[in-house]
Amino acid sequence: MPHIAVIGSGVTGVTTAYELALLGYQVTVIEKHLYPAMETSFANGGQLSACNAEVWNQKSTIMKGIKWMAQKNAPLLLNPSFNLHKYGWLMEFMGNMKHYEGNTIETVKMALLARQRMFEIADKEQFDFNFEKKGILHFYHNADEFSVAKKVNDLLLKGGLKRYAVTPEEMKSIEPTLTGKYFGGFFTPDDATGDIHKFTRGLAKATEKYGVKYIFGQEVTGVQNKGQKVLIQYKASTENMHPHEFEQILEADAVVVCGGVKSHELAYQLGDRINIYPVKGYSITINLKDERSVENAPWVSLLDESAKIVTSRLGADRFRIAGTAEFNGYNLDIRADRVQPLIDWVNKNFDVSTDSVIPWAGLRPMMPDMMPRIQKGKRERVFYNTGHGHLGFTLSAATAVMLGQLVSQTIKV
Repeated sequence: MPHIAVIGSGVTGVTTAYELALLGYQVTVIEKHLYPAMETSFANGGQLSACNAEVWNQKSTIMKGIKWMAQKNAPLLLNPSFNLHKYGWLMEFMGNMKHYEGNTIETVKMALLARQRMFEIADKEQFDFNFEKKGILHFYHNADEFSVAKKVNDLLLKGGLKRYAVTPEEMKSIEPTLTGKYFGGFFTPDDATGDIHKFTRGLAKATEKYGVKYIFGQEVTGVQNKGQKVLIQYKASTENMHPHEFEQILEADAVVVCGGVKSHELAYQLGDRINIYPVKGYSITINLKDERSVENAPWVSLLDESAKIVTSRLGADRFRIAGTAEFNGYNLDIRADRVQPLIDWVNKNFDVSTDSVIPWAGLRPMMPDMMPRIQKGKRERVFYNTGHGHLGFTLSAATAVMLGQLVSQTIKV
């Protein structure tokens, strides 16, 4: 039985391990943290959102970034300090504006495949991750926003998405807890939500019955090709309280890099260019501790276009709100001036108590064209499934299947 090593146990790494195991491979996952899903897959917006498949490669995105540069609470924040990687990435981002329509349509198609596969996994494995199939409602505050949204919607429909316009009255019948004034919205009834952390942890546990092994608290330091094998060198990470004195080696028939924002560095070591930049996002999780808050927090997932904020209901007693995009390097500081707008947004839109709020920040592994990389490396037996940006939860179930097909073309079971 061929042995495949997977680097990283976020949602992409674990779904990859799952699909490879189902194909009949022996799989070992190496993870620097002590548990799965401890970085970007810890507390994102929770949406499985084919409706959010529009890529960001537009002139308007750049213009907003420049306009908001001096506003600390802006949805998109660009640190103007010079960094070669950041500015090189931004130049490539602008160069991909010509692919905006094609990449958006391709992302929709991928997201629909992923949604179907995610539903199959949830049905088959039967573990709890606060899964809700109640759809996603985008809402807009004025005619200009709605007009732009209609053009985007036409593009999403070309990709096969079922999504339709709704009036303010229809919006409040879809989600009765909405209290604000809105111009209109678009509703995607077949999209869903869930807790990405619980999903990844639950799926990791499920993979063990298919023979997947996990090596936690270990950081990959190098990968070497040796004949028909790949040697993965690793050592104890800083989190490991019981480190081995020397570097260790895992021998495998192939390696798959699913390292999130660290994939950029790993690819460089392997002679490949995977130009991922870390785009920081924030979330808050509100603990719904009183009856009023439980009743008034929405169950339908929402996206406020002007604020660039998304929501998901995680069971009876938690409400997740996420948003913002910050170009500020590998920085995980949780800033109060970035968290407060999320809290203010909840207070403005819902009759919910915000006295118990847990803030979080994570780094999205973003490619300049906003498209994930499912590909072979220059070296034999090296593969990548990474660069999903803000759509890791939405796309990973499809890209894991695609990666499995790519591996099976090269390494027969």
